[in-house]
Amino acid sequence: MDIDDSRAALRARQGKGARYDNPAAPADELALARLGTAYFARKLNELPDAALDGAALVPGWSRRHVVAHVGFQARALARLVEAAREGRTEEALSEPEAQNEDVDFGATLPAHALRHLFDHSKVHLDVEWRDLQAQGWRARVHALTGSPVQIADTPWLRAREIWMRAVDLGNGGSLLDFPPGLIDRLLAELAADLPHALHPLDRNAMLGAPRGSVVRGRAADLLRWITGRGAHRLEFPDGPLPEPPFWPACGREGRA
Repeated sequence: MDIDDSRAALRARQGKGARYDNPAAPADELALARLGTAYFARKLNELPDAALDGAALVPGWSRRHVVAHVGFQARALARLVEAAREGRTEEALSEPEAQNEDVDFGATLPAHALRHLFDHSKVHLDVEWRDLQAQGWRARVHALTGSPVQIADTPWLRAREIWMRAVDLGNGGSLLDFPPGLIDRLLAELAADLPHALHPLDRNAMLGAPRGSVVRGRAADLLRWITGRGAHRLEFPDGPLPEPPFWPACGREGRA
C-alpha cells in the first residue's frame, strides 16, 4: 500500500466530513506544533487558577501573560492562514480587536477566560490548517507588522513558540521533554549567531562558530542556555559563561 492508498484508507475510517491535512502541508512541523500544544495544555491544566498569578520564567511576566501570549499567537497565525485560504495577501484585524490582543490586557482576564482563550485559539488554528489546500500552503501573507510570512512556515512558528512557552510556565516543563528533532533544529537556527562553538555530548555534530570557545553539554542543556534560561550541567573552560538574551522575544514578532 503506497502513501496515497494509506491516506484514502484513513479518510474512509474517519468517515464523511472528517478533516485531514492536505498532502502539501508540512507534516513534520504540524506534528511538532500539535504535540507541543498538547504538552502546553497538560502543563496549564496542572496549574490551579490561583497559581496563574505566579511568576513565569519570562522576565517581567506572570503565567497569565504566557497563556495570553500563546492564545494571541494562535489567533494571529490563524488569521494569516485564513487570509491564504481566502486568497488575500494581508492579515486583517480591526482596531478594537487589536487592542484586546495586547498581552498585558490579556493577563487581566479571569482564569476561566484565559483557559478558554487557549482552548478556543488552538482549535481555530488547527481547523484553519486542516482546511487549507495546496495553493494556500504555497502562499505568502503580510502580517500586521508588515513582514511577509510564508504560510508553510506557520506550523514551525507555532511549534517553537508553544514548546518554549510550556517551559516558561515554570511548573515543571523541561527542555529535556522536547522531541530530539525539535532540539536539533532550534540549536542549528540559534547557534548560527553565537560567537562560541557548541559540542552537544549526545549528538555527533559541532555547532556554532568553528573557531570559538567550546561549550559542552547535552543538547537540551545547550538549548536552555542559548535561549536565556540559565546554564546548567555545561562545561566551559574559558571562565564564566555569558548570558544570552531571552528567546523567543516577548512581542508581536513572536506571534507571526
